This record gives sequence, structure tokens and C-alpha cells, in this order.
Amino acid sequence: MVFVWFFLAAAVTVYTAMKLSEYADVISEKTAMGGMMVGTILLAGATSLPEVTTSFSAVLIDNIDIAVGNMLGSNVFNVFIIAAFDLYYRKHKLFDLASSNHKYTAFLGLLLMILVSVALVLRIDYTLLGIGADSLLILAAYIVGLIVISKTPSPSVSEEKAKETTDEKKSVSVKHAIIGFIIAAIFILGAGTLLSVTGDQIAVVTGLGSSFIGSFLIAATTSLPEAVSVFSALRLKNVNLAVGAILGSNSFNMIILAISDVVYQGGSILADASGSHLVSAFGGSLLIVMVIWAFLRQRSTSLAAYSLPSVITVIGYFVVQYLIFNR
Repeated sequence: MVFVWFFLAAAVTVYTAMKLSEYADVISEKTAMGGMMVGTILLAGATSLPEVTTSFSAVLIDNIDIAVGNMLGSNVFNVFIIAAFDLYYRKHKLFDLASSNHKYTAFLGLLLMILVSVALVLRIDYTLLGIGADSLLILAAYIVGLIVISKTPSPSVSEEKAKETTDEKKSVSVKHAIIGFIIAAIFILGAGTLLSVTGDQIAVVTGLGSSFIGSFLIAATTSLPEAVSVFSALRLKNVNLAVGAILGSNSFNMIILAISDVVYQGGSILADASGSHLVSAFGGSLLIVMVIWAFLRQRSTSLAAYSLPSVITVIGYFVVQYLIFNR
């Protein structure tokens, strides 16, 4: 029965997160927000709500390994998503079409992953006002990173290129979108909580362990909204929205992990988490490096040479999951 409830919660999570993304898109479009901001902040935050509820509720039921594994696993899965779609649309060369400004968001995500990795290695159980010092450092790095990114020059080309407003979207008012966004968020809160509770029970029933369940099963489930959002954005030929949603979500996930430390009352959440999470942290960092490479390299006319970073990323994802399972 626990599996039925898990998949029911997953279905509700995916559907409501899709609606969140749709309403967020309407709000951003009708309030004159740019595609870059929509992807990296609004859409990323909206699709990351399942991770928020799942991690917070996992901490409340005293299973911090699901909370930590969910965040790190979601980042690994997110990078896998963008690499997989890049290979699927390889003839269009998505990384060449996307704004080069995304590399700054990628660098911020890499920095935060490295800080988490260092925290998992050093395990400094020092808290300030009940919050781990490592979590406070991650929060500070995120804030400084956002300030730096906000001061980077905007892309010269229009980010809404080839994006058509459908009649259905035109009929949705800003007020309607805001109300729909709030209702969907409430459903996400409930579904995300049920997801973590049933995930904890599955870890016990199957004997797979909370680290693997959090890093793979729950992480993949709560990241499905990002996958759906990316696919929708690419169908609209809005590459910046797709890439921004993934990279913005990765940075946002690390902040959720840091804020989870506020909910955790046993000390520093990263100091008490299982050492097996180092595989996700190190592996996720290396996969983000592949994305940064895809942005910084010189453009290649060879399709095989262009696809190399995404091929390595996809293979690396399955290697990371295999290593987590063996741990």
C-alpha cells in the first residue's frame, strides 16, 4: 500500500508543479518579466517546491538522509535532464543557442555544491542560533552570487524569440494566475509531505537505505516538474527559459538544503548526514563542470564534438547512481 501512496503523491506532485510552472509563466509574461529572470528565479523556485516540502518534512520525521539526498540527487538529476534534452535536440545545439550569461548561474551552482561537499568532508558541527555554520556560509554565498549575477549585462538578443502567446494564455488574467499559483502551491505542500513519509517507509521495506531512496527515487520524482518545464520551454523554442530553469533550480536546491538546517534541531544537518552523500555531491559538481564546459568552449561544426559534454554527463549520472547504490 505504501507504494500506491508514493506513486499517487508523485503524480499529484508532478501535475500540480506543472500547473505552478504554467501560472508562473503567465504571471511573468503579463508583468513584463524577462525570460532569463523567469527561468532562473520564478520558474526555478516554482518547480523546486516539491523539494522544499519533501526535505522539510523528511527532517521533521527525523530522516535527514532523505532530505540531504533529495537535494543533492535533484541537482544530479537536473543536470542529467538538460544533457538528455541537448542530445535529443542535438541538431539544434541548445548550449550554442542559449545565452552565455547562464554560465554565471552554473558557476554559482558549482560553488554551492563544492561548499556542501566540503561540509560533508569536514563535518564541523558548529551552530549559530541553532543553524550550522556551513549552512550559513552557503546562504551567504548564494546571496552574494545573486547580487553578482544581477549586475551582469543582459543578453542583447530577445529572450522571448519565437515564443507565441496562445489564446488560452491570453484568457488567463494575472489575478487568476496568482490564485491558481497559490492553490497549486498548497497541493504541492501536501503531496511533498506524503512523498517524504512514504519514501521513508519504502527505504525501510526495501532495505535500500534512505541515502539511495533520497538521492534517486525521491530526487527523480520531485525533479520531474523541471523535466516537464524544460520540455515545454523547448517546444516553445525558448532555450533560455529551459536552461535557466535547470541551473536556477540547482542553486535554489542548495538553499533549501541550508534552510532545512533551520528545521533540524539536532545540530548541523550536513555534519550528521550519511557519508554516502559525498558521491552525489562530488558527482554533481563534476556534472556541472561539464555544463560550464559546454558554455565556455568554442563552437564546433562537428555534431560529435558538440555532443561530448552531454554524453559524458548522461553516462556520469548513471555512474553516480550506481556508486550511491553500492554505498
